[in-house]
Amino acid sequence: MLKLTLVTFCLLVTLTPQTTSLSELAWIAGDWQTAPGGRRQIEEHWTGVAGGTMMGVSRTVAGDKTVEFEYLRIEQRADGIYYVAHPKARCPATDFKLTKASATEAVFENPQHDFPKRIIYRKTGDDSLTASIDGGEGSKAMTFSFTRVK
Repeated sequence: MLKLTLVTFCLLVTLTPQTTSLSELAWIAGDWQTAPGGRRQIEEHWTGVAGGTMMGVSRTVAGDKTVEFEYLRIEQRADGIYYVAHPKARCPATDFKLTKASATEAVFENPQHDFPKRIIYRKTGDDSLTASIDGGEGSKAMTFSFTRVK
């Protein structure tokens, strides 16, 4: 019995994902925008980590008109870290759970959502990152390249 319990414990420790702290995603904080001159300009603004959250807002401008906007937050909960999106300020929000994190990547997933199912941020340089959305592993992604606004 002790041997079985020890084997079960070892399996659980091996299969449990590493705990990630919200502070490990602090590289997302700042003011970001896509390259000017295209049909649309997208900007995202993220606060630093405080109070267990990062607050964000996104705006897409085409010509002289705001065509999309979204209120965002990344928050620490008892069962993990979540990316919470309110497109066009809609309630309720859509939650995406952090499933993978490193010093240069954060992957948030919600397999039950219609689209997107994944939101992926990648740090590509000190002053650049990409944000991608897709329909799940192996699907075609829409990727947006951002540079830090100074």
